[in-house]
Amino acid sequence: MLSGVYLPAFNKKKIIKKFKLRKNFQILGSAHNLIEINRKIEQGCEIIFLAPLFKTKKSKNHLNISKFNILTLNKKVKFVALGGIKKNNISKTKMLNICGISGISMFQKKTGL
Repeated sequence: MLSGVYLPAFNKKKIIKKFKLRKNFQILGSAHNLIEINRKIEQGCEIIFLAPLFKTKKSKNHLNISKFNILTLNKKVKFVALGGIKKNNISKTKMLNICGISGISMFQKKTGL
């Protein structure tokens, strides 16, 4: 059985590694900058959602390809790109140090409502 926990960027608790006691337990987290990435690594995260990669309606700031790669350089965790990924820029994600991408608007069915 696979189980785990998701730690949002705002979670700053230090003692998280106790969850690793369960077999196949994964710790996922999210981050927006280097401080949050390092915190997630200290918390034992194996995969970090790093966002926003591209410009979004919700955020004035975004990382872009260069900054994303600099932030993920030499880190011993996997990263998932998140934020502003659309059909017109998805090919740029091939230049990233990632294990996957995630999004909402790109995959939502347009209903016209």
